[in-house]
Amino acid sequence: MQCELYAEGHCHSCQWLMLPLAQQLEKKMAHLRALLTAMPVGQWCQPVSGAEQAFRNKAKMVVSGSVERPILGVRNRDGSVADLADCPLYPATFAGVFAVIKPFIARVGLTPYNVERQRGELKYVLLTQSQHDGSLMLRFVLRSAAKIARLKQELPWLQEQVPQLRVITANIQPVHMAIMEGEEEILLTPETALREVFNGVPLWIRPQSFFQTNPQVASALYATARDWVRGLPVQHMWDLFCGVGGFGLHCATPQMHLTGIEIAPEAIACAQQSAQELGLKYVDFRALDSTAWATGQQAVPDLVLVNPPRRGIGPELCRFLTDMAPGFIVYSSCNAVTMAEDIRRLAGYSIEQVQLFDMFPHTAHYEVLALLRR
Repeated sequence: MQCELYAEGHCHSCQWLMLPLAQQLEKKMAHLRALLTAMPVGQWCQPVSGAEQAFRNKAKMVVSGSVERPILGVRNRDGSVADLADCPLYPATFAGVFAVIKPFIARVGLTPYNVERQRGELKYVLLTQSQHDGSLMLRFVLRSAAKIARLKQELPWLQEQVPQLRVITANIQPVHMAIMEGEEEILLTPETALREVFNGVPLWIRPQSFFQTNPQVASALYATARDWVRGLPVQHMWDLFCGVGGFGLHCATPQMHLTGIEIAPEAIACAQQSAQELGLKYVDFRALDSTAWATGQQAVPDLVLVNPPRRGIGPELCRFLTDMAPGFIVYSSCNAVTMAEDIRRLAGYSIEQVQLFDMFPHTAHYEVLALLRR
């Protein structure tokens, strides 16, 4: 993939850009094998990869520059900024949307936030696209609500320029810290979610709900989990750290009892909407802490699927799962290091299958799916 920003030294996000994709995969597989070297693996499945560019469905842009000439991109460690409006990781349509957002920022008077001076209003611009119908969600992360009235006043102009914008919000993040978003979300449009469809399963993307950023590879990840689970004698399944329900909704059958737990209420609202649309009767999605909820249960499900954040599921949940001893555990992870640590803690389980998914090309990061059998 050719990238002028990388070639000119303005952006260093894609650390492995100069390596061919095949070599990137080899390095990732070698890393994963080294982490699991002391744990016998029944089957190493072939790694899954996708497109090398235009694969991201979301852009997280730091806003800098001036209100008249805003820069949407990234702030490097040396303090320099790079405009990523033409980043080749994004769909081609994003460049045109950013070209409209920049004058919109000036029309509203959204002064970019200055980190050093702790002044200004606009911190980030977050843009998400549905691969299902091309609709867009745009979120302005602001220091305060001071410009909300003006933002609403100018919104018709923005929507006329970019009619595929379905969901527009303002997120209020008042603290001077490297935090992407705050708790308060102000909806500026009647529609509140984007519709996505993976493998015939409807999924919904709302503000403040996590959604995979590589739809092509994420679709393959969910389909693989579905195939693994449906090949097992499973009537009752837990989906912990379930997000918008992608894994559980793929794996569930009309007769299966599925419980999905996720701490983010917005994500649970998405999962509930999908379950209703699919007509699943024995599904229960709850907005709770996964570890706290699980460790308070008495009944033993046939299978527990976990998809934790980078920190992993941790010692407490590992001890509980070891003692409770479900027949199967499916572990999905974006951090193979913590996953390997957790699997070592899960006494009495063997690794039946492992598969790597190259969710993040041109970087050292990857997703991995593992099936554990008691």
